[in-house]
Amino acid sequence: MKYVKLGSTGLDVSPIALGCMTYGEPGRGGQPWSLPEDVSRIRIKQAVDAGINFFDTANVYSAGSSEEIVGRALADFTDRDDVVVATKVHGTMRPGHPNGGGLSRKAILTELDNSLTRLGMDYVDLYQIHRLDRSVPLEEILQTLDDVVRAGKVRYIGASSMYAWEFSKALHLQRANGWARFVTMQNHYNLLNREEEREMLPLCADEGIGVIPWSPLARGVLTRDWGVSTDRVAGDQRIEALYGQFGDKEIVDTVGAVAADRGVPRAQVALAWVSQHPTVSAPIIGATKPEHLDDAIASLDLTLTPDEITRLEAPYAPHAVAM
Repeated sequence: MKYVKLGSTGLDVSPIALGCMTYGEPGRGGQPWSLPEDVSRIRIKQAVDAGINFFDTANVYSAGSSEEIVGRALADFTDRDDVVVATKVHGTMRPGHPNGGGLSRKAILTELDNSLTRLGMDYVDLYQIHRLDRSVPLEEILQTLDDVVRAGKVRYIGASSMYAWEFSKALHLQRANGWARFVTMQNHYNLLNREEEREMLPLCADEGIGVIPWSPLARGVLTRDWGVSTDRVAGDQRIEALYGQFGDKEIVDTVGAVAADRGVPRAQVALAWVSQHPTVSAPIIGATKPEHLDDAIASLDLTLTPDEITRLEAPYAPHAVAM
């Protein structure tokens, strides 16, 4: 495994991050396709053995079960100093309770401590706001994040899907006040939705922000023939809303054609396209089967030609912004 710097930081990460929403006891509010702990540990161990050192979870995944599973597995399979652990805050953890979610100072401080307890760790390497809470003053959010960095509970902070002007404003406030700055943007980016190329990715390039896209395979849509269903497709209500617009089928077909020409699985082509963007540090991939990790790692050695890139990008049509 060849490691890369996370954006403009000095932190070395694998150029593939293992997304851990997949790992969580289904009975704890997980998705129908989430994996229980015994199976999850096998996939996490496979990632560790392959040299992946970057693991991304969130407090809300399976109501905290994901953090528990990931924390126990990494404690058993790795040395804490050898892995980069990322988690997120924003989603509702206590439905019906005031301050049971969101990004108030109270919520952030409470949820960080809860995440650390579930992970069994003294700190997280990357603490991300899962979405922007527009009901809370931005200054309150940013100062609280600075405080948890100064307290030693967080090494770096990151953000996720929002408008580019909002991210730019946050970076400006952090710089002006001497607060810890966001070093990553976890946003929606794949061959079926390239709207981030308009403003967010140029902003990240200018500011030295590491991009760690979610859903680089479009929830698996890019890995199979158009219209083929799976347990994930059947259990994911957002797939139809995110994908299926004008031009999407042609893109999926083109990925299949390029993959056939290369003699590789479609996932490798779709991931290689994402990874070759200069702002991308590490796409975040989910893995329920051994081949999912195998394809992700193999994609790092697949360099698409300019002609192949042009061919893959040609059918794209503007999409609605999807956060």
